[in-house]
Amino acid sequence: MTPRDDRSAEIFSALADPTRREVIKRLSRRGEASASALADEMPISRQAVAKHLDALEDAGLVASSRVGREQRYRLTPAPMAEAVTWIADVGAEWDDRLERLQKQFEKRGR
Repeated sequence: MTPRDDRSAEIFSALADPTRREVIKRLSRRGEASASALADEMPISRQAVAKHLDALEDAGLVASSRVGREQRYRLTPAPMAEAVTWIADVGAEWDDRLERLQKQFEKRGR
């Protein structure tokens, strides 16, 4: 497994949870927010939101900064771009395989 694959695994693991995906959607719309502000919008506790934000931060999908007494979170686009690139690469490999298979069927069908 390459370091890129390891990184992709971390990202996909973080994105596997539907609550984390919802947190990402909300941060995408808001720009940045505290765990408390996100918890006010969601049917989970502030502590649960904070745990999800920690997991997203560990995967590099969000970054945090202190603003006064609040810890504010914002999306970091680079890891999401890595995930999209990984998906595109795997999709291209499958496209190539399917094209080769199609050509073999066409040769045999003649």
